[in-house]
Amino acid sequence: MRLFECLVAVWNSWTQRGSEAAQLPPSFGLIVLFLIHNAFFDHVTFLYFRCVQYLTKNLSRYTADIKTLPPNIKDKLIKLMSRQGQITDSNISEVLHPAVESLDLRECDISDSALLQLYNCKQLKKINLNSCKENRLGITSEGVIALALSCPYLREASFKRCCNISDSGVLALALNCQFLQILNLGSCSGIMDASLQALGENCKFLHSVDFSSTQEIHMERCVNLTDVAVEAVLTCCPKIHIVLFHGCPLITDRSRDVLEQLIISNKIKQVTWTVY
Repeated sequence: MRLFECLVAVWNSWTQRGSEAAQLPPSFGLIVLFLIHNAFFDHVTFLYFRCVQYLTKNLSRYTADIKTLPPNIKDKLIKLMSRQGQITDSNISEVLHPAVESLDLRECDISDSALLQLYNCKQLKKINLNSCKENRLGITSEGVIALALSCPYLREASFKRCCNISDSGVLALALNCQFLQILNLGSCSGIMDASLQALGENCKFLHSVDFSSTQEIHMERCVNLTDVAVEAVLTCCPKIHIVLFHGCPLITDRSRDVLEQLIISNKIKQVTWTVY
C-alpha cells in the first residue's frame, strides 16, 4: 500500500474511533495533517480539507497544538474559522502568525482584546471588522490604536457599525498606516470632523508616507460630520474615487457643489448622499 493510502486509512480510522481517539495525543492528528499537506498536496486536496474541517470541529481539544502549525496551514484554518465565526479573543493568538496578510472577522465575536494580540502581525494588509447585523460594541479606539501601531502596512480597514470608535482611533490610522487605501467607517456615529481632517492633513504634510493613495471612504450615517471634513478629504486626497456619505445630516450643498465639480471632471467614480 502506498504511503498516501496508509495516511488515508490512518486518518479515517482515527476520526471514526470516537472516545478511543481521545486517548491519542492531540499532536497525532496534527502530524498526519502536516504530512498530508506538505508531501502530497497535489493529490489529496480533499483529504487535506477534511483534516482542517476536523480540527475546526474539535477546537477545544486542539487549540494549544494549533499554535505550532506552519503558516500555510494556519491560513486555511483562519479562513474556515472566520467564515464559521469561531475566532475569539481567547483563541486568535493561536491561529495568528507573523506573515498573515488578511483577516475577515465579520462573523466573529471579538473585542479590543483580539486587536491587542496583533502586535506581531506586521504584514497585515486587510482587516474586516464590519458587523453584519447589529452594532459591534467591543471594538473601540483603544483596539484601533493598537491595530494602527502594530500593522503599518494596512491597506484596507473596515469598521462598519463599530459604534464605539472615536476620532482618536482614526487619527492613529492616519498617522501610522501610510499605505491605507480603503476605510469604511459606516455608522460610526462617534466620528467627527477631526478624523477626516487628520486623513487630509496627513496626506498634505507627510509626503514621505503619501496618504494620497487613499481611494475609498465610506462615512454613511456618521451624523457628526460636516462640510469641513468632506472638503479636507476631497482637497488633500487626490486619488479618492468613491465617497459615500448618506445619512450625514450636517453635510450641506457646500460639499455637494464640490463633489459635482469632481464628478464633471471624472475624478469621482461613485458618490452617494442623502438630501435633507
